[in-house]
Amino acid sequence: MTFALLDGDRQHSFEANVAAGRVRVDPAGVEAAIGWKLQPQGLCRGPVCIPVRDRAALVGDGGLDLEALAVLLDRPLALDVEERVAALGESANERAAALATLEAPDFTLPDLTGRLHSLSEHRGKKVLLIAYASW
Repeated sequence: MTFALLDGDRQHSFEANVAAGRVRVDPAGVEAAIGWKLQPQGLCRGPVCIPVRDRAALVGDGGLDLEALAVLLDRPLALDVEERVAALGESANERAAALATLEAPDFTLPDLTGRLHSLSEHRGKKVLLIAYASW
């Protein structure tokens, strides 16, 4: 079955096997999607390798376990098996580094008339952001 992986603003699709609520993906698909390749020394991207202590938990029949992969990469994973979609969040270190800069990420929203406004248009100025959620 085809599975979608959301990684930031990128979407990747690859074949996956689902058994007992676990999603196993093709290692070549993972490498193409997020750049990590399983090698004898561990999970590697370029010169950086993460040791895989419990290889049996990560690799099994049908490929790499998506949840074990997310844990190994220290990235949160939201998984919906029925919809065949998963979303990888940023690691705690990446989030902490972004917060340390004290700079809000850019976004664009419409006003009541439909005109788009971007936060980057107001760099260097004081801006008051009010957020509301109905839940």
